[in-house]
Order: sequence, then C-alpha cells, then structure tokens
Amino acid sequence: MAGGTIRYWAAAKAAAGTAEEAYDAATLAEALDAARARHADRPDFARVLDRCSLLVDGQQVGSRPHGTVELPDGGMVEVLPPFAGGSGTAIAAAAAARPRRVR
Repeated sequence: MAGGTIRYWAAAKAAAGTAEEAYDAATLAEALDAARARHADRPDFARVLDRCSLLVDGQQVGSRPHGTVELPDGGMVEVLPPFAGGSGTAIAAAAAARPRRVR
C-alpha cells in the first residue's frame, strides 16, 4: 500500500466537502473506492467523481483502467471536474497550480 493525497478541485471539492484527503491504496481504483465509501453520506460525490478527469503526479490517467494505475507513496491524485472550455483546460489549470521543483 502507498500513502498520498487526493486533491479535489471545484465541483469535486464541493461534493467531497474537503479540498484534500489522504489515501492509503496500491491502485487508483482502490483509492477512489475508499473515497466513495468515505463520502457515501454525500449523494453528489460519486456522480461528480465519475465525470472527473484524473491526474496522478501530474500525469493524465485518461481511459486507462483505474485498477492498472499504481499509486506511488507520497503521490498526488488530482480530481478535476469538467470546466468551461473542456477537460484540457482543467488539466492545464491543475498543472499550473502545482508547485514547481527548483533544480
């Protein structure tokens, strides 16, 4: 199992009732299933989550099966609902907001 952070943006943040939370999961599917269970009392959460684009450490998940996406220890899963202008805009906004490493 790996531990990291799930960060929710915009409508996903509102549906989750939090900006971010920890995950303890080996795959993206496990992390999302646990998040659905944690937010079972929030009826919009699962519906919003199903419409979102996902990034793992800045890399778009796209159509890959979530059970095949391994999560790194200390990783970041970003949950981006559709924004005006399309999901490409959402991904660009999330990437721009991520702290940059100075080398």
